[in-house]
Amino acid sequence: MVDELVHYEVQRGIATITLDSPHNRNALSAQLRRELRDHLGSALAEEAVRVVVLSHTGPVFCAGMDLKEAGGASADQQGVNEFPAILEQLWTSPKPVVARLAGPARAGGVGIVAACDIAIAVREASFAFSEVRIGVVPAVISVTVLPRLLPRAAHELFLTGETFDAERAVRIGLLNSAVAAEDLDAEVARYAGMLALGAPNALAATKSMLREPRTGDMGQDFADMLELSARHFGGEEGQEGIAAFVQKRKPNWVPTD
Repeated sequence: MVDELVHYEVQRGIATITLDSPHNRNALSAQLRRELRDHLGSALAEEAVRVVVLSHTGPVFCAGMDLKEAGGASADQQGVNEFPAILEQLWTSPKPVVARLAGPARAGGVGIVAACDIAIAVREASFAFSEVRIGVVPAVISVTVLPRLLPRAAHELFLTGETFDAERAVRIGLLNSAVAAEDLDAEVARYAGMLALGAPNALAATKSMLREPRTGDMGQDFADMLELSARHFGGEEGQEGIAAFVQKRKPNWVPTD
């Protein structure tokens, strides 16, 4: 029987998906990609799950594609066509996704970090878009990375492949927070706890709003946003949230067990 490379557990509304392939630095092998997609699907389908945390074992978060598998393989066999589906799952997830990094990420691993809503790493973590140094292009990951990074930094780091640290990753928009190793789990829990306070439909709608480009017509944008706001103010969640505020109690979507 093949050992599982990605684990899944749910506690108090938080689903933790853990990459557990330290022998190859959690590289995106075919098995790991398949299990990651399956567990993400489970988290998105399970009504009790409010927040997803993507974590890892071993010293490396994710080293990118498994190059041992990719050597001599066709594009399909390399997972080039499959990997975008994982990034899209993360990016479009109606539930907030938090990346927890206790170590470095490279190439496709950085694409995963960028696809998550919140990313927290230890200060010792490092990052690199190493693709050009092995003769390939960081094309697929650019879809999730470029919306996060400052343009000048993106040009520099994509073209040079230079390694950069967690502090710079925060400055250029890749990470939300870089903390001491002993504070990592507390910081992840803090973010996950805050996200769990949000109403599920409101969080999903807010994520969708953040992804949508504006029309360029301010009047139309205001009309669209007024419609969105009114729909949620008058909706079941909005009315429950207002009632809970007035009655000084927690709304019914906040996890209690």
